[in-house]
Amino acid sequence: MEPSPAINAVLADVGPRLKRLRAQRGVTLTQLAAATGISKSTLSRLEGGQRKPSLELLLPIAQAHQVPLDELVGARAVGAPRIRLPPQVRNGRIVVPLTRQPRGMHAWKVVIPPERSEPELRTHEGYEWLYVLAGEMRLILADHDIIMKPGEVAEFDTRLPHWFGPAGDHPVEILSLLGRPGERIHVRAAPRGKVANT
Repeated sequence: MEPSPAINAVLADVGPRLKRLRAQRGVTLTQLAAATGISKSTLSRLEGGQRKPSLELLLPIAQAHQVPLDELVGARAVGAPRIRLPPQVRNGRIVVPLTRQPRGMHAWKVVIPPERSEPELRTHEGYEWLYVLAGEMRLILADHDIIMKPGEVAEFDTRLPHWFGPAGDHPVEILSLLGRPGERIHVRAAPRGKVANT
């Protein structure tokens, strides 16, 4: 399905919007590349409209500039209301819903305090995408035991036994996207230099 004209217009404005924001903050492409882990050439192509915006690119940029993601994509300009749902506490974890639709992809911001109990792996239907915002996250996925740092992404089928939480004695803050079976986020770039601990 082709994006609607309104969506295409928003996407076309992302590059210039990113460039204006960076200029307003007096940040060079080199400095932004160092802060995000995204190459200078990729950032330049993104700002110039030669690279299509994606979550993998926009999330680290939003974090580096300390602005909401919708400010980068101009969601409010096309009438999309900002979602302000109350935080919830689930098993000691603070969960902030970022979507309200009953079906389709669901998004949460999750803050997980240090946990003293042994990790309990679980399975369920769906496909999950995790992005580490702050702190270090430990992800146990079947036979893999991985430590992830800010800016790193994991994508997996939730029918595999899994658990995630802080890697140490400090909280971890993550963005979680969960889709139904068959709904997947397509990762087009991986963090450089990431080594999985197995």
